[in-house]
Amino acid sequence: MKTILFSTLLFISSSLFSQVEKLTWHTDLVKAIEISTKEKKPLMLFFTGSDWCGWCIRLQKEVFYMPEFIEWANDNVVLVDIDFPKNKSKQSTELQQQNNLLQQQFGVQGYPTIHFVRPDKIDGKTNFTSLGNTGYRAGGPSVWIAEANSFIQAK
Repeated sequence: MKTILFSTLLFISSSLFSQVEKLTWHTDLVKAIEISTKEKKPLMLFFTGSDWCGWCIRLQKEVFYMPEFIEWANDNVVLVDIDFPKNKSKQSTELQQQNNLLQQQFGVQGYPTIHFVRPDKIDGKTNFTSLGNTGYRAGGPSVWIAEANSFIQAK
């Protein structure tokens, strides 16, 4: 009986872990913009303090690691992780500069903050058209996705 229970738990754990691996979070904004333009999907900019922000960690556990979100994200958005860690290994200077600039451009003052944007090239420069923004929402993936859909499907 213990063997069956252990095997079942191991299978469920490995299934959830393999689902998480199917998400691609970009840190290079230029690359993410290229993918967004090619696939005609908006960017989902996730401003987070991944190793210290309790609400960010909770959002990831309750929404981003769930199969429903993973399927939705792969079909609808290009994910961009804009992280401001305190305890993780040091980020490159370029990544820190990119993230700080984005934080200023979007006026982010708290975490987690998620902006949905469409990149538009105008005269060789990339501008972002805002589709909406959100943060942590109680209720799991279905509640969070419903709000996100109201932004990305309305425009």
